[in-house]
Amino acid sequence: MIHSNFAESTAQRKIKRDTKETQIELSLNLDGAGKADISSGIGFYDHMLGHIALHGKFDLRLQATGDLHIDAHHCIEDIAICLGKAIDAALGSRSGIQRMGAAYVPMDEALARVVIDLSGRPYAVIQADFNTPIMGQMPTDLVAHALETLAAHGLMNLHAEVLYGRNDHHKAEALFKAFGRALAQAVALDPGRQGIPSTKGTLTE
Repeated sequence: MIHSNFAESTAQRKIKRDTKETQIELSLNLDGAGKADISSGIGFYDHMLGHIALHGKFDLRLQATGDLHIDAHHCIEDIAICLGKAIDAALGSRSGIQRMGAAYVPMDEALARVVIDLSGRPYAVIQADFNTPIMGQMPTDLVAHALETLAAHGLMNLHAEVLYGRNDHHKAEALFKAFGRALAQAVALDPGRQGIPSTKGTLTE
């Protein structure tokens, strides 16, 4: 767990999004135990989001429906929007957090690296090449798009790379596990620090 009084008890957030394309209810507790209850209609995406929750030790509940009769794009993107917004809201002023985190995660022959800075400056560099166009119901090009969208709405600087690997499932799984572990480091309280971890004095402006 991060800390019982993490971010002045703002660690839990609920986000609701209702459009003509998707209907999403998401709750996130950054000070959780890695519990996940996720249903998006996109099994592979649910699997990846579950890795974020488990390896970040976040509690994540998600119920989502949408226009999957068209394709998975809107659902995947809008869930990433909601998750990013929940992370940002849960962090509050970002006072006292470590701010930065990094993780290497292997999955058999694949290796991924993720580095995060909760700087309030959204930027993403995603380098992940896949051999097949789709995994389950999730197009592989939407792996990068989901992470880019999450970073944009979570107001974070995100660098995520699949360094090598052969199996697409393994590569994606390593990437999402690494994201969860890097984010867990970044949101953790720094016991030796008080206030905002920035010479600018703010991470939200």
